[in-house]
Amino acid sequence: MIHHTMLVSFNEPIPDADLDRFLTDIEKVMLDSGHVLTSSTRRHIPVPGEEEIPALIATAVLQFGVADEKALAAAFAAPGAEEVIHHWQARHPYKVAWVNHEPLG
Repeated sequence: MIHHTMLVSFNEPIPDADLDRFLTDIEKVMLDSGHVLTSSTRRHIPVPGEEEIPALIATAVLQFGVADEKALAAAFAAPGAEEVIHHWQARHPYKVAWVNHEPLG
């Protein structure tokens, strides 16, 4: 199994309802692809003083588990994936960092 872990950082603050919808939309399109075996999304939990650290602070983390590289590529090429990504980029621009890795722990 491969885990695809995404750290999403919106350029500007995003309303809670929009963040919830973003997470739901991305998760749904990935699960609907039929290639995702596991899925989990969470909001960042801010701690005092972190804004002083010169690092990318993610707004949310999304993790999808797939069988292999072929399944990962197919999930992102699935109908609707590109549209959801472009919709949210246009509405609330964001940056993404990701890593593909074996399960942790």
